[in-house]
Amino acid sequence: MDKYAPRQWLPHEKPSLPGSPSTPLHAPAKRLAFGAVGLLVAITGGLGNALVTANLPFLQGALGATTAEMAWLPAAYVMTNVSMNLLLVKFRQEFGLRAFTEVFLVLYALVTLAHLFVNDLNSAIAVRAAHGMVGAALSSLGLYYMIQAFPAQWRLKAMVLGLGASQLAIPLARVFSEDLLQIAEWRGLYLFELGLALAALGCVLLLKLPPGDRFKTFEPLDFLTFSLMASGTALLCAVLSLGRIDWWLDAPWIGVALAAAIALVFSGLAIEHNRSNPLLMTRWLGSGAIIRLALCVILIRMVISEQSTGAVGFLQALNMGNEQMRTLYAIMLLGAVAGLATSALTISPQHLVLPLFISLAAMATGAFMDSSSSNLTRPAQMYLSQFLLAFGSTFFVGPSMALGISHVRANPRNLVSFSVLFGICNNLGGLIGSALLGTFQTAREKFHSSTLADQLSYLEPLVNARVQGGGASYAGVIADPALRNEVGMRLLASASTREANVLAYNDVFMLIGTIAILTMVWIFIRSLYLRQLARQAALPDSSSGATTR
Repeated sequence: MDKYAPRQWLPHEKPSLPGSPSTPLHAPAKRLAFGAVGLLVAITGGLGNALVTANLPFLQGALGATTAEMAWLPAAYVMTNVSMNLLLVKFRQEFGLRAFTEVFLVLYALVTLAHLFVNDLNSAIAVRAAHGMVGAALSSLGLYYMIQAFPAQWRLKAMVLGLGASQLAIPLARVFSEDLLQIAEWRGLYLFELGLALAALGCVLLLKLPPGDRFKTFEPLDFLTFSLMASGTALLCAVLSLGRIDWWLDAPWIGVALAAAIALVFSGLAIEHNRSNPLLMTRWLGSGAIIRLALCVILIRMVISEQSTGAVGFLQALNMGNEQMRTLYAIMLLGAVAGLATSALTISPQHLVLPLFISLAAMATGAFMDSSSSNLTRPAQMYLSQFLLAFGSTFFVGPSMALGISHVRANPRNLVSFSVLFGICNNLGGLIGSALLGTFQTAREKFHSSTLADQLSYLEPLVNARVQGGGASYAGVIADPALRNEVGMRLLASASTREANVLAYNDVFMLIGTIAILTMVWIFIRSLYLRQLARQAALPDSSSGATTR
């Protein structure tokens, strides 16, 4: 029997896209089981990187690394994760879903186990890179399980939940990961992740996905394209991740890596553009609709980075610890769950642009609320704004994916191209947002520091009184008046730096709100333009009296 021979499916069972499972009818109890497994797999795939990202300062001490060296841990994950869909989609199509499911979950568990034997930074980076490769498979696997949990008329809702579940990983990791660190330091994180991976593996072995059609898809030139594209995007991710830490114009390797990334990516695209059976449909990727969708996703991802780079960074600059921000993290998690549930309940194929508009409006409101922060701002003052930002961060995921899938259904050959595009836009959007906001915050902090320093003249009575008051607080410890005066000057300089950081973060929040508003305006104008075109197309043709379709 030919394993690539097409099967005879009933109308309701036929896989919606090449490489996806069939959709037979299931009993309610089995649908519930599929949903639970899908949620477990999706969260498992996202939680590994989230646990590391949320606890970099603790891991830095354990590994004895600098801040710049530690930045390679999340960077290594994204560098390998971002381009894996180039191969994963074709792997599912050629080798089947069962092999895809079991092979990658076993690899995921083995890589997580390898974390427990990490003893230095180099091995930690290598393991994170391997984790990125196998972790890319779990997001699509969770989506396929979630689709089995819903009847055909609710398939779009299933897609929202399957995609959005992995977005809960970051707020979830921040809520409870500190307790894991107290169990076995940094190994406590990986023990928990290993337990999740083994639980997910056991669940998918007990509850297997229905089979789908298999196709002979791989060609030798695919691997050359993958090598070029994966290397290029990895270098680009490294530049975006470490550019603001090593600083863009100070580290020579950044320019070399960026030039090499551009050359590698364009070489891969050039090969694909001239192939008769390309891995990437370059002409489709270059169409106006797809470019606009990619830009929209990147802009929204940039706005979402406010939570990690903006609010959390701001509170950490005010010396707030994880314990003091735990309730805020719980509010973020609640907002993300609310956005996901609302999106699943309200999504409609006829209204996929409106959720993007609502998401941006919620995030713009939250960012502008945070832009009036001061050194007296505490997590409690940011509950509402961060709830709105978390709500918007998950409310947009499903509709943006559905917009892209609508372009894929017309030609299933575009599936690989869209999977790669969506993954790259989400990952690079977050990296670009963090790089842009981090760089902007640093530049504005320098600006505000110089402005405040110009105003702090020691000839001013108030400034002099502040210096003397600061030194007087150490009178019981320091007897020398000159040393006390120096301490007072240092305290004033420290307060000035803190105020400069507060003002800089306010500028960051204002920038995020502005980007969100401008993106909303762009989406609104584009929607009006498309509506006008639709009205003109519906008008009767003056020459024939027929309706133009």
